Amino acid sequence: MREVAILGIGQTSIDEHWDKSLREIAGEAALAALQDAGINSVDGVFVGNMMSGSANRQQQLGAFVADWIGVRYADAMHVESACSSGAAAFRSALMAVASGFMDIALAVGVEKMTDSPGAEITAELATAADADWEAGQGLSFVAINALIMRRYMYEYGWEHHHFAPFSINAHNNAVSNPNARLRSPLTEKDYLKAAMITPPINLMDASPVGDGAAAAVLVPVELLNRFPPRPIIKVLGAGAATDTMAVHSRKIPLWLSAAEKSVKQAYSQAGIGPEQIDVFELHDAFTIMAALSLEACGFAEKGKGPQLALDGEIRPDGRIPIATRGGLKARGHPVGATGMYQIVEVVQQLRGEAGQTQVPDARIGMTQNIGGSGSNIITHIFGRMN
Repeated sequence: MREVAILGIGQTSIDEHWDKSLREIAGEAALAALQDAGINSVDGVFVGNMMSGSANRQQQLGAFVADWIGVRYADAMHVESACSSGAAAFRSALMAVASGFMDIALAVGVEKMTDSPGAEITAELATAADADWEAGQGLSFVAINALIMRRYMYEYGWEHHHFAPFSINAHNNAVSNPNARLRSPLTEKDYLKAAMITPPINLMDASPVGDGAAAAVLVPVELLNRFPPRPIIKVLGAGAATDTMAVHSRKIPLWLSAAEKSVKQAYSQAGIGPEQIDVFELHDAFTIMAALSLEACGFAEKGKGPQLALDGEIRPDGRIPIATRGGLKARGHPVGATGMYQIVEVVQQLRGEAGQTQVPDARIGMTQNIGGSGSNIITHIFGRMN
């Protein structure tokens, strides 16, 4: 297997893009990544997206995007893995380049959600849950996460206000991210007075949807001498694992087993442990998921995730910075694009391009993208080589 590096990155702002179509948003990010890489053609295009068939009445996104950006004869495909579709597209591109089947691959994550009524989007998101035993019984994704959070608080003795630092950190970091959906700081008072959605989850525990796209160009390390000199960001490790669709079917409902398994694969490939990670873009779709991810990835003991946030360890100057560009909570969560936003943001950190929320001397970064309520989890580790 060949070593793989990221040559270029691109992203759009996350917003209600009423004036742009799905193809325009995807194309904007893809072309930005190609321009950043200094190239105009690729061997393959991998597009991560969850709900274009229903929300946009458009499938076949591989050919759709390849045609729009002018690489219409490239190999191309649409990759779907619920909210982890972005990371799944990147993983597909990574395997294509690492195996030698392709020399240059483009991974794109895109979602256009705000053209559809909220009720339709809520119903579509629920298709990532178990259709018979969760969605079929009336559970939305907020409700599923609320059940997890309520049980977590009961088991480990936490109160709702203990989760506030997760949201506060995300919002404060998003202020300086021009592509973030919610660029406003948050106080604990704001968090506590927010409207309740499904107890104990309120509006400040949940990430906003939006329209957006992010992209990256992947090449073999051995071919980097063909391109202009730049920071070399190499893929050090990658892992993926699945778990039961329904939370109640898991042996330990309060433990993200797929996160643990996928991160162990990635750590093993990279030859490192959690203590060497400088920045971690996790999947904070809900504050409870931030806590569970930190625990499953070895940064906190079981049931102790919120303590990292309370101690300030998740801030850009802390022990394990998370949501450094706003995370899902404030940057926004255009579901099929989220995994690619995480990757682009870690590359920015490792290049030293993260502005006011730059993590000092960041050399190794990790992303973890969650599909469903933990049924499909994909982890990538990146390192700066020069």
